[in-house]
Amino acid sequence: MNTVPPLQTPDPAAFGRVGLVIGGDSAERQVSLNGGQAVAAALERNGIEHRVFDGPLALFEAIGRGEIDRVFNLLHGPGGEDGSLQGALQLMNVPVTGTGLAASALTMDKVRSKWVWERNGIGTPPFEFFGPDDRDYARALDRFGLPLFVKPNGLGSSIGITPVKQAGDLEAAAALARRYGDWIIIERAIEGREYFAGILGRLTLPLIRIETPREFYDYEAKYESDDTRYYCPCGLSAEQEASLRERSLRAFDLLGASGWGRVDFLLDGDGEAWFLEVNTTPGMTDHSLVPQAAAALGIGFDELVWRILETSL
Repeated sequence: MNTVPPLQTPDPAAFGRVGLVIGGDSAERQVSLNGGQAVAAALERNGIEHRVFDGPLALFEAIGRGEIDRVFNLLHGPGGEDGSLQGALQLMNVPVTGTGLAASALTMDKVRSKWVWERNGIGTPPFEFFGPDDRDYARALDRFGLPLFVKPNGLGSSIGITPVKQAGDLEAAAALARRYGDWIIIERAIEGREYFAGILGRLTLPLIRIETPREFYDYEAKYESDDTRYYCPCGLSAEQEASLRERSLRAFDLLGASGWGRVDFLLDGDGEAWFLEVNTTPGMTDHSLVPQAAAALGIGFDELVWRILETSL
């Protein structure tokens, strides 16, 4: 469905006392803090009673005292996007925005996400994965050749990702990825343009295409650079965009994701889509993609925050 549905409630009191949890201790902490400032301001403008918590422990203490009715989760990465927070809140019987326990864990695991997609006909770059004691990186080099991408298995915001164009750089790229977890993946690099499909309930937002002068859409291009260009409309025909939005929603659904999120994919020169990952707690900074895509449908930032909070109702 690509028409904007009505709000579930016009009453800020329907949400009760909201705990906005941000920050935490993952490598994506700063992104979460930046987005959290914007979301907190929107909650204030919307007249929604709320408190801001840096990390889950203080939040849990407030819940234990009966001070919080529901949670707006804006933690990125391990501890917030991997099912840990969702499982704890489920035990406490406290509703939370976005995807639940099992699907949060699955979407944070690139290997298993890609297995699900491969089994169900969703194109994803071919890959090899390497556990804590597996250093046979030549296996990926022999299978795919160059160039390659080396990634941590369970992290977002492009942290720890390295494009590899020379075989001699592979070991260093793998060592960097391992700083963020014991499991890494090495993918065949796909030449193509990068697109992003925001998901809000059952609504697939207009696609955004990005262009960056950097080697790829890395952390700096996402959050710091003013040279990144965002295109929405994305430049595809209406028919092609509709098909890709539908496929993005299917990729989202296959992993069990719900509420809101973002699906990232590449479109190669032959028009073939290669899906990279699902983000179940996308960024909400001034550089972020979901707010830009929502704005293209006339959904301003304050309304977007309201609609995300409605995913916990």
